[in-house]
Amino acid sequence: MSLSTLPSAGVGALLALMLTKTDLSVIAMIGIILLIGLVKKNAILMIDFALQAERLEGKNSRDAIFEACKCMLRFRPILMTTMAAMLGAVPLAFGTGTGSELRRPLGITIIGGLIVSQCLTLYTTPVVYLYFDRLQHWWTRFHAESGQTGEPLGSEA
Repeated sequence: MSLSTLPSAGVGALLALMLTKTDLSVIAMIGIILLIGLVKKNAILMIDFALQAERLEGKNSRDAIFEACKCMLRFRPILMTTMAAMLGAVPLAFGTGTGSELRRPLGITIIGGLIVSQCLTLYTTPVVYLYFDRLQHWWTRFHAESGQTGEPLGSEA
């Protein structure tokens, strides 16, 4: 589920490179790889909070993921981490001087990827979470109706 946020980070990084007319270099690719860890962490925080709300508070999936997105307990750390990484990349993107042409694509990819992914993560993660929850309910209902136990083949005693 947390992998659903990665395409938005990659698209944001590539759009930022295109807007600034910067080539996709090895350093820019390193920035995209760095984005994978940052963006995935945001989705993991939301999903973890939703699962805790389901287990401990007995909420349904829809209410749990909705609270995870709007809850200041989780939104604030997500926003703070994103802003710290983005503001840390500003000197890379706008710096001048010796070697700045090497660091500039790294900063641009980080800033562009974080902006787009932060905006879309709050929408895509709940959608994918609810989809997989419905798929799980369908799967268990399907196996209950067909009389299958769901045990692997060869496990008969």
